[in-house]
Amino acid sequence: MIAFFASVTALYAQPTLRDAFKDNFLVGVAINDGHIAEKDSSRTALITAQFNTITPENVMKWGPIHPGEGKYNFDLADRYVDFGEKHGMFVIGHTLVWHQQTPQWVFRNADGSPADRDTLLARMREHIHTVVGRYRGRIKGWDVVNEALAEDGSLRGSQWREIIGDDYIIKAFQFAHEADPDAELYYNDYSIENPAKRAGAITLLKKLKAAGVHITGVGIQEHASLTWPSAGALDETIAVFAKLGLKVMITELDVDVLPSRKKNIGSAEITENEAADPALNPYTEGLPGNMQQRLARRYAELFGIYLKHRGTVTRVTLWGVTDDNSWLNDWPIKGRTSYPLLFDRAGNPKPAFDAVIKLTQSK
Repeated sequence: MIAFFASVTALYAQPTLRDAFKDNFLVGVAINDGHIAEKDSSRTALITAQFNTITPENVMKWGPIHPGEGKYNFDLADRYVDFGEKHGMFVIGHTLVWHQQTPQWVFRNADGSPADRDTLLARMREHIHTVVGRYRGRIKGWDVVNEALAEDGSLRGSQWREIIGDDYIIKAFQFAHEADPDAELYYNDYSIENPAKRAGAITLLKKLKAAGVHITGVGIQEHASLTWPSAGALDETIAVFAKLGLKVMITELDVDVLPSRKKNIGSAEITENEAADPALNPYTEGLPGNMQQRLARRYAELFGIYLKHRGTVTRVTLWGVTDDNSWLNDWPIKGRTSYPLLFDRAGNPKPAFDAVIKLTQSK
């Protein structure tokens, strides 16, 4: 118990991300079921000390919250919103329409045949009105549509698109705005720093705006590596979205330091996987000092660009609290030891944390 209080005291004594960037943008974190349930008091202390906005990793995706027709599971989602409100945080809802983690009943009739356009639109509207309406005025911003673009910038061939048509994205935003006219509404995607996909995102966003859709901003997921995206590509991407009159959020930030054979640079497609190989899991005993410094320089580079675009960039959210609960431990290879975040497995700040904090102290 004495050791616990000592660690909490040290945590509050150190600089915090929320204070360091308070004049620039919100700094947030994605939290999982255990964090929401406050199973580990040290993690709760870390989250509430360091961050001023939260995103749910999974509890508000369609599958967990709406697993069957007419059946909703609101327990953890309610606790998530309560957590954010209790600690004075800007609460994000993630995500309403996605091609993943949506149960097949949504797209099928009772006999298993494909639903028609009107049926699927009705289900989408009912889901969005029920979920967004439940948290109206409490959840401040929603990832309305997630990952609707393919790598070449075209619209992804999801069941949403196949059954409803290209306007399913417009409809999702319309339904969300009906359910909470005051909420910020976002389009969220990965690898939109790549030229082809960025061009597709610009086309999509222009179409939404031309259709009179209420859209507040675009989320750049930013599942980065030590070399991707380049500083120039990131800088240009933020700038072109700003020219559309949209806010920009960095919504799922992490930096993968492990080697990979991924073909699509920047992809975060959860269905991708690679065969296990010890050569792709080289740091099982800890991240060497030289790699810690490379990670620190990379985080400083990324945050430096975000700071350059302060005013356009309104939020930067880390996708996970500590290295041990990062999704990158199991993607695209299960069971690896990954080090993509600012806090290590014990909850201690890494050199990357110090490098990020120093960006604000030098100004």
